[in-house]
Amino acid sequence: MEILLMQVSLFVLALLLGVELITKVPPTLHTPLMSGTNAISGISVVGAILAAGNTDGGELARWMGFVAVTFASINVVGGYMVTNRMLAMFKRKN
Repeated sequence: MEILLMQVSLFVLALLLGVELITKVPPTLHTPLMSGTNAISGISVVGAILAAGNTDGGELARWMGFVAVTFASINVVGGYMVTNRMLAMFKRKN
């Protein structure tokens, strides 16, 4: 029970820190920031897959791992779509 409380506390702390950091970024830098964090999100997907496949953590940990895989995958795909759109703006028009 103590480990679960520590993990939930860490999750809430990371959530609050992430929201605080993102709100401090000017809107003009959101697209380059999203492009640069795709590699980090890829690492998050790997960690989330490991968490979802962990049989020692219990059912709640597996479900949280599944949710983490889903959100990290959405972030990676969305980041690449935004990057592709951003790069398309710099292509020459015929």
